[in-house]
Amino acid sequence: MRYCSSCGGPVRLQRPPGDDRERHVCTVCGTIHYHNPKIVVGALCLWQDRLLLCRRAIEPRAGFWTVPAGYLELGETAEEGAAREAWEEARARIRIEGLLAVYSVPRIGQVQLLYRAQLLEPEVAPGPESLEVRLLSWSEIPWDELAFPTVRWLLERALALRDQDGPLVTVFNPIPAPSSREP
Repeated sequence: MRYCSSCGGPVRLQRPPGDDRERHVCTVCGTIHYHNPKIVVGALCLWQDRLLLCRRAIEPRAGFWTVPAGYLELGETAEEGAAREAWEEARARIRIEGLLAVYSVPRIGQVQLLYRAQLLEPEVAPGPESLEVRLLSWSEIPWDELAFPTVRWLLERALALRDQDGPLVTVFNPIPAPSSREP
């Protein structure tokens, strides 16, 4: 970042008072510009003994399979965002049942909130971000064609817990906890 989005002045990296890291700070108006992770929301959508997968029409990983998911929008809850993404990507109307997994992916600046949901009807169709959508049995999952590691982790978790009801949250953070010694 070179210029302030508030006043247009130049910014520089510095540690604001009381902060523990360098931030982009405007040299004119003093605005501190925080760059924080994006929140991704999505859902593993089920219809009887089948699950919904979407073949991506967009990068990254166009042509590979995923669950409907995307960035949370301002002004919506995580559950509303997951339902919106299901509609946008697969024209699927869903009922959220519970949080299935939370994945922290610091390498790409994301926190993913992934839910288990029931399709309200089996009719689905590709939205603008999907080449095709399918309701698949668990044995039909194209494991070698999944778009992202988190999709695999989610499907493996859901498969292991598919007969359980309610919130089934798992939290996965690939980064080890910091040591007791602070830098």
